[in-house]
Amino acid sequence: MLEAVDTANGSTLDERLGELIEIKQAARRGPDDAATERQHKRGKLTAHERIELLLDPGSFNEIEALRRHRATAFGLDARRPYSDGVVCGWGTVFGRTVFVYAHDFRIFGGALGEAHASKIHKVMDLAEAAGAPLVSLNDGAGARIQEGVTALAGYGGIFQRNTRCSGVIPQISVMLGPCAGGAAYSPALTDFVFMVRETAQMFITGPDVVQAVTGEKVSHNGLGGADVHGQTSGVATFVYDDEATCLEDVRLLLSLLPSNNNETPPVAATSDPPNRMTDALLDIVPTDPSKAYDMRGVIEEIVDDGEYMAVHDAWATNVLCAFARMDGHVVGIVANQPAVLAGVLDIEASEKAARFVQTCDAFNIPLVTLVDVPGFLPGVGQEHGGIIRHGAKLLYAYCNATVPRIQIILRKAYGGAYIVMDSRSIGADLSLAWPTNEIAVMGAEGAANVIFRKEIAAAADSDEVRAQKIKEYRTELMHPYYAAERGLVDDVIDPRETRTLLIRALAMLRAKHADIPRRKHGNPPV
Repeated sequence: MLEAVDTANGSTLDERLGELIEIKQAARRGPDDAATERQHKRGKLTAHERIELLLDPGSFNEIEALRRHRATAFGLDARRPYSDGVVCGWGTVFGRTVFVYAHDFRIFGGALGEAHASKIHKVMDLAEAAGAPLVSLNDGAGARIQEGVTALAGYGGIFQRNTRCSGVIPQISVMLGPCAGGAAYSPALTDFVFMVRETAQMFITGPDVVQAVTGEKVSHNGLGGADVHGQTSGVATFVYDDEATCLEDVRLLLSLLPSNNNETPPVAATSDPPNRMTDALLDIVPTDPSKAYDMRGVIEEIVDDGEYMAVHDAWATNVLCAFARMDGHVVGIVANQPAVLAGVLDIEASEKAARFVQTCDAFNIPLVTLVDVPGFLPGVGQEHGGIIRHGAKLLYAYCNATVPRIQIILRKAYGGAYIVMDSRSIGADLSLAWPTNEIAVMGAEGAANVIFRKEIAAAADSDEVRAQKIKEYRTELMHPYYAAERGLVDDVIDPRETRTLLIRALAMLRAKHADIPRRKHGNPPV
């Protein structure tokens, strides 16, 4: 037993340790048991419970657990709980270091004050210095009003660090409670946003303000709930019914990402043979370019064990973005989805795919692009909504990407959408095509109507002449080997060999190095 005596007050080290243990236990318990019970009744876990689900068992190391605020206004001097409403530290996920901070809603509603913000700044700086991912577990009421502008300045420090770490370390925001006002901008600056239905909301102005200003009456979930942001706004990357499932998938995502931009994603052992033939693709994809099918079936066939993690699964569903593994190595997949709007590109699909391409490029994840696209969606709404500018985002993202890039053309690839979907002309390392590919400025029907308009109009049987001209155009310019003959497609392949050839190509490109012009940064369309 330790019996060293502190001569200043006569207490032993044993007594001091007992006091320390008691203080730390009190800090973890929170203000009182009733506050914890209220949190559980809302269907929410406490900050420490959430961290335990996120990190490997016993790996969490907390910092500044005994931090307390120093504000005195409006009675705060009489309320100085330990932790100041946020739990910060680091641990491991599948053995790799991850930093985390979690708002404690039981203390000041998780509202951010000066000390609270300082703790978050500290853990963000540590994550940057250590080159490790940062996960924020958000459940807070915004800025602490009693602390005034110092609370707002605390948010500014978070935003600045979010931006500085962008593309350097993975940043993941997990929304587990309310997030209003300026507090919503930190998640918006991070790489991925997870939300839990019913308990999590995000909005700049709440329902009361919206009703007062516009007259619109809306609920908290109707304004900024998980499904709204998962399906309509595109703010939420992933949406879940409960916290446990949500945090389990945060762990899954972390297992697919590198710790920082100087590393590659971890490789996982797989029993799925790299030379496995994908015979089912012959049945999944119809040869008729006008027939719909589900591109998810194609993805399941070519990736390891048919498993992938879809990103923005419920938003802009005419394009698919997903993380998967091929021969154990992580890849990012971008694919048109013919089952939705025939797989056309529109404003939201362009934004979704552009963001995904940028993320993969930032974190050294090779890109596989599966193309079956009839073009960009026509219409006054799209043009007035800025389809030119938004479509250019995807074009810029691909042109700027230096990771290995492989394009697979399954069927149709028309017009500007063909170029944008990572064609050879914008820098794809390899372009492979199935024998069902049709690459052209537009479909044969539209092309014939333009080129032979006068002949068709003057013909006694315009339908017969139109059919003849369509066949002529398709035979001349849209046969499956036209692009290959001109070096715009590297090979026309048997669909059953798609997985094998992709794995071989990715292995060949693994050491790819690309020099980029020296510049401060590009100026992409926004």
